[in-house]
Amino acid sequence: MLLINAALVPVESPRIDNGYIRILDQKIAAFGPMPAPNPDEGEEVLDLCGLTAYPGFVDGHCHIGMFADGLGFEGDDGNEETDPVTPHLRAIDAVNPMDRCFQEALEQGITTVVTGPGSANPIAGQFCAMKTFGRRVDDMVIREPVAMKFALGENPKTVYNDKNQTPNTRMATAALIREELHKAQRYGEDLEAAQEDEDADEPDFDAKCEALLPLLAGEIKAHIHAHRADDIFTALRFSKEFGLAPVLVHCTEGHLAADILGEEKASAICGPLIGSRCKPELVHASLANPAILSQNGVEVSICTDHPELPIQFLGISAGLAVREGMDYDKALAAVTIVPARQAGVDSRVGSIQVGKDADLAFFDCDPLSLTAKPKLVLVDGKIVFSKM
Repeated sequence: MLLINAALVPVESPRIDNGYIRILDQKIAAFGPMPAPNPDEGEEVLDLCGLTAYPGFVDGHCHIGMFADGLGFEGDDGNEETDPVTPHLRAIDAVNPMDRCFQEALEQGITTVVTGPGSANPIAGQFCAMKTFGRRVDDMVIREPVAMKFALGENPKTVYNDKNQTPNTRMATAALIREELHKAQRYGEDLEAAQEDEDADEPDFDAKCEALLPLLAGEIKAHIHAHRADDIFTALRFSKEFGLAPVLVHCTEGHLAADILGEEKASAICGPLIGSRCKPELVHASLANPAILSQNGVEVSICTDHPELPIQFLGISAGLAVREGMDYDKALAAVTIVPARQAGVDSRVGSIQVGKDADLAFFDCDPLSLTAKPKLVLVDGKIVFSKM
């Protein structure tokens, strides 16, 4: 397919006012300013004059497919509230790609989501990155796992206090995390010793420890739910202790310590930005949070935390961040290349670049505005939504 006469906003390179994109084998094979190369025999040509191409949007933290839209317990598969430590849980075993919210995401130009378990447990399980188009999760996954989900603060305390079970305090939450990480470290050392010495016995298989080994090896990141500033610093503290690569999810009070987080070279996923201060941890929630963090050198993406905020409001959330002082280009990056980088899938999605997946959204207006809706959306080079 050859797409011609569209403006291009590649995100990682300068805007092209009138350009073309060539798609071959589901990938971006070439792009640049017009004139376009001559079409190959049988190649479909689309003239998109008046439209602007953007990389498909990426929601870097949500629970789409884990909490079915419009259902109660039957479709609630995001929190295993029977055990506070569940690193061996895998998002792909719960995601329902038939949930209508995937279509709503596509219709707003959101082509990739990072989804997984909620924040009931101190260690919740494994997140995956997946496309929003498809019927079988195995065919939609880009990478899994991409992160291990942790949760600090109010959520684990509330869930397990109601059960009269540990953790009831922030101390206990952190202690459970450290205990399991220490156990996984020792498990990994014993495995290595058994491989190096035939006389050494391998440890008994432990699914929880096995799930944490990629995290401890630096192969995936720690996505850590933290609202309050003290929880944010606890997240950084235990990450340093175990050599983890942390991404601060929500980071609601980050703006109260943005200078320190900038010095720490922190990475944050902010959101949901639209909503009420419905619990004590949100008392200092501010729409200016992404802007303040970004201005202090923190790597920032913006998420919906769907279903907390319906996923179709991702672009509007970035627009509100601009209204409150965030640089426009950084806000656009916050829903494209930055969340892709935070999930370790930036080699495939997040910008218009040769060799990346042909996931594209074409708008006739500012994609971060209230009235924005794409005219055309492609996933892997296939038209999956059109209002042409």
